[in-house]
Amino acid sequence: MSIRKATLADSDRICDLLAQMDYPGTAVFLSEKIALLLKHPDEALLVYEENKQVLAFISIHFIPQLALKGDFARISYFAVDHDARSKGIGKQLEEYSVALAKQRNCDRIELHSHSRRTEAHKFYYRQGYTEVPKYLVKSLQEL
Repeated sequence: MSIRKATLADSDRICDLLAQMDYPGTAVFLSEKIALLLKHPDEALLVYEENKQVLAFISIHFIPQLALKGDFARISYFAVDHDARSKGIGKQLEEYSVALAKQRNCDRIELHSHSRRTEAHKFYYRQGYTEVPKYLVKSLQEL
């Protein structure tokens, strides 16, 4: 078992995990996105690997705050292979991410999780996350 930084070689497996999260069709652009994230100083893209197989990944952004002393971290994507769930892999990745966030002077970590992901919500509640009632989004796509 190891948690390590993702590489471009992990693109296919991350694509598979995104498909399990109902994000199909990422193969056409995913390598480009991963390359961008790997270069970004305020991003950590990590994978959980066991027996040379990637079983999970997490993408975390570290965001400096102007008006607060502590910064915050945002989990943008987090997936554990459906055949490897309930084995503590997600817990290990989340705890590793919390430690990284603390090293980066973050005093909180947040994420957005769609209402249909009820099993994911149970996991986050067990990890100590609480629900914040307002999340606003403005689409920049033309209708």
